[in-house]
Amino acid sequence: MRSFFLHNDVRRGKNAAIGGFSLIEMVVVVTIVGVLASAAFPLISLGEQRLKERELRHALREIRTAIDSYHKAVEEGRITRKADESGYPPELKVLVAGVPDAKNATTNSKIYLLRRIPVDPFAPTGTPDAEMWGLRSYASPPDEPKLGDDVYDIYSLSQGTGSNGIPYRRW
Repeated sequence: MRSFFLHNDVRRGKNAAIGGFSLIEMVVVVTIVGVLASAAFPLISLGEQRLKERELRHALREIRTAIDSYHKAVEEGRITRKADESGYPPELKVLVAGVPDAKNATTNSKIYLLRRIPVDPFAPTGTPDAEMWGLRSYASPPDEPKLGDDVYDIYSLSQGTGSNGIPYRRW
């Protein structure tokens, strides 16, 4: 009977050596996983950049649509303006705060064009909404946007360049 147990112990030892991994095999697997992870990192960062670019396009479109809607409301007579004004909002905050509806003056109703000022995804965190965007007045040229009495257009203050090769400031 003793020889039976001795024989089983020998067989277990062989199976244990066959079923495990050697240190070299483990190092090779870890190296392969590391190479695959380092190859995937640029793809992940590119995906994050494209997501931010999509958010920037959406924010620019939303604000520009609100500015155009303000101007249209001025032309329709729903928002009053002075003779020397361009018909564009004096600042971005007006789009959120609302302006009195000239056609419904008896009810003191307001026209709201934005719920909130959208965030520039490339702006540093903690930047106030009013300082997040560059503003261009109606009187300034498109290649040199400057502040003025109104807000005709907006642009990102980011110094970065998009994946399409165009600086974010020119989007």
